[in-house]
Amino acid sequence: MNIGIAADGIFGRDIIRNRTANLAIGCAVFVVLMVLGAYVRIPLFFTPVPITLQTFFVLLSGALLGRKWGAISQAAYLSIGAFGLPVFQGYGSGASHIFGPTGGYLFGFIAASYVAGLLIGPDNRKAQLKIAASMAASLAVIYTFGVIWLKLFLGVSFSAALVMGLYPFLPGAAIKLIAASYVYNFTR
Repeated sequence: MNIGIAADGIFGRDIIRNRTANLAIGCAVFVVLMVLGAYVRIPLFFTPVPITLQTFFVLLSGALLGRKWGAISQAAYLSIGAFGLPVFQGYGSGASHIFGPTGGYLFGFIAASYVAGLLIGPDNRKAQLKIAASMAASLAVIYTFGVIWLKLFLGVSFSAALVMGLYPFLPGAAIKLIAASYVYNFTR
């Protein structure tokens, strides 16, 4: 599985020839991108869930790193936040943030990255529509985890959880999905 510049090299030359080293570097890069994506945040007044760029990077982590390393990158992101580094949206950290109202989305990132890597697989020459469909399934995982968690955490109805945790994010999710699928195909 290639991870863009680190794996394919610049102008076709390998920068690092060890596949595991490439994947570990890619994993670290996606941890940093997830932190930056959390800092790009638009709070919404009616929900504890803000709009961030993180879902864009989750999709790409699974697609570019594969199911195993994509999920590892997301687990590493959650781990450094759990240990106190302010890497979550709103500069949050710690277990209280992981198990707060957005916790379902955070755990969904791990599963979604795995799903993206699984569905896209090692055959990186798939049609744009197949890539987008795989990423859409990955987004569905994030929102399923997030909405169910939000419903349970806040004790609201399922329809209220959808209003707070899914509907306002669909237009942005569609844009991120299209952008991520094009970025993925561009790196191939």
